Amino acid sequence: MPLEAALAYLRGAASRKLPPVVIIFGPHAFLRESVLDSVVRAATRDGCQYRGFQIGAGDDYGALLNELRAPDLFAPKLAIACRILRSKRERADDAEPADSRSVGSGGGEAALIAAIENARGPGHLILLYEKDNAPAKVRRAAEKSALLVECRRPFDNQIEQYVQVFAHSLGLKLTSAALDILIARHGGDLAAAANALAKVTIFAEPGRAVQPNDLDEQGARRMPEAFELAESLARGRTSSALAQLGRAIALGRDVFEILGVEIIPTMRRMMIAASMLASRKSPADVAAAMGVSPTSGLATRAIEGARRLGLPRLERAYWRACKLDADFKNGQLKEREEALAGLLLELMESPN
Repeated sequence: MPLEAALAYLRGAASRKLPPVVIIFGPHAFLRESVLDSVVRAATRDGCQYRGFQIGAGDDYGALLNELRAPDLFAPKLAIACRILRSKRERADDAEPADSRSVGSGGGEAALIAAIENARGPGHLILLYEKDNAPAKVRRAAEKSALLVECRRPFDNQIEQYVQVFAHSLGLKLTSAALDILIARHGGDLAAAANALAKVTIFAEPGRAVQPNDLDEQGARRMPEAFELAESLARGRTSSALAQLGRAIALGRDVFEILGVEIIPTMRRMMIAASMLASRKSPADVAAAMGVSPTSGLATRAIEGARRLGLPRLERAYWRACKLDADFKNGQLKEREEALAGLLLELMESPN
């Protein structure tokens, strides 16, 4: 079966028939978990009994394969979900064991590949790889009959579609105003958007569309909402941006997430807006190039920031942000909070 994107799978999850094997992978952790949850719910609706396994660095697939082969008197149809941790795959990728053929007949990867090729149902085998790609041998074995779902970071013009999918899965219908508020508040943070929708279900009235006031929370918020920082960047609020950054980190948000989900995409949208405005394009043209509505908060923030900062300063800050992201991931930069605060100060300082 062909490779399928997470958005395409989640859209049609309710109506599709699950194949015997489903393989999930990709860099977006929340989407991996969302797809896994959707697959497991579909299998249990089909009468399958759920079993869960986890494979770490020092484990093999023996217990998983034994569960596949052994009949169950009380559960003739099984949905076996196996989470392969990043440590397991990194170790295998770094050095393929010399005796891989000998262990394949027992609980090694060769035995797993054989089980994938021979899977015929009626149960389901679900493999979730906590990494960007599944192993090439596993993907080749799965091409004929398995479903492969890749979970990549969403593009800006896919955020609205993902929010609609999450709302539909929860039985909610969003008004256009509520949808715009969710996107403006959470942006590309799909986990936060899905969490906000899950909270709405607690008090939602059946059959009534979700209104903007249904999304308001009582009392002070735990931490700054995603993309509040982006709004402060666009509007030149240096003190607010630094305070929001410090509070978010202190309360548990990851520096990688803030840089990769908020700051870099915001700069990229501002650069697009600045370049198009310099070419005398209208705000509506800028929004169309981003794939969003002209009234979307993503477009208005990008245009406002582009006009205030200008293209040369945005380009310099963008490439510095990309280098910071690479240095963080490579472990070359340890003082991450200070480096991120320095980036914001450099971007927002008044030009000489």
